[in-house]
Amino acid sequence: MSLRVGIIGAGAMGADHIRTISTSIPSARVSEVYDFAPAAAYAAAQPVSAHVATSAEALIDSSAVDAVLICSPDHTHADLAKACIAAGKHVLCEKPLAVTAEDSLSVVEAEVAAGRQLVQLGFMRRYDPGYRELRQTLRDGEIGEARMVHCIHRNASSHTSSTSEGIVTGSMVHELDIVRWLLDDEIASIRVESPVVEGLRDPQLSTIQMRSGVLVSVEVFVNAAYGYDVRCEVIGTSGTVSLVPPTPSSLRKGGIDGVRVKDDFIGRFADAYRLELGAWAEDALNGVVYGPSAWDGYVANVVAAAGVDSLAVGARQSVSLDARPDLYA
Repeated sequence: MSLRVGIIGAGAMGADHIRTISTSIPSARVSEVYDFAPAAAYAAAQPVSAHVATSAEALIDSSAVDAVLICSPDHTHADLAKACIAAGKHVLCEKPLAVTAEDSLSVVEAEVAAGRQLVQLGFMRRYDPGYRELRQTLRDGEIGEARMVHCIHRNASSHTSSTSEGIVTGSMVHELDIVRWLLDDEIASIRVESPVVEGLRDPQLSTIQMRSGVLVSVEVFVNAAYGYDVRCEVIGTSGTVSLVPPTPSSLRKGGIDGVRVKDDFIGRFADAYRLELGAWAEDALNGVVYGPSAWDGYVANVVAAAGVDSLAVGARQSVSLDARPDLYA
């Protein structure tokens, strides 16, 4: 049986997912595509012989669509996810789940009311082989107990994180999720600072305290010029472990000696996206959600909001979460 997938949003991310599903995910096929720009929808749908839907709502309600992949602008995510829940269809929603924590909580509440999980968040780093190996090393106790985590997230340039707040909610949000997953711990407080006082406050540095006491630093620089560069190191009581870097190559001007830097996130995390889509398709066929949940999306929104507040007021902010529903236990 093949999962018939409807894609909402045929921009760079949606188009890449369509290519990946059609070439690398045998358990799924793209059956319908919608984009507010019809030309983009037709260009993405034609190579895979998919139907072009007249609206996002029509795609969700279509009898030719079993599950939905949301790759549309951020402000549309929450309403589309809730429409998928109402239709009883599994959905993989690119981050963020919503623009605000309140809106993401409304998605959680819709799932709880429906009595089943249908929403998975596109935190693809959880599927990256390097991050998975790092997490397993921690689980195996090879470096003792974790004490600190250092994260770096740099882009050559960014069009999506075009505001100071957007750097936190659109870029840093990946680290806000991955440290929870790596450490199996919740974020207690966050402080976000920048050496830039006016205009776009880029780069940014956040210092995070986990509930266990582990300290985390996150550097995000979305206009670093030299390329896309993601790193992570965990320091334990008896050693350290780092994210395995890409294949070494020659020095790149402005880059890091001996480390190949990718041009963008799609290239760097191509394996992660492929593994994510394959796992999601299999889970949807089996009627389960094992990946990042709507609750994870809500938590990321809450922490990001605290980070934005910290950047604005210049002080550490505590993170307060609603009680986790039993559905996500």
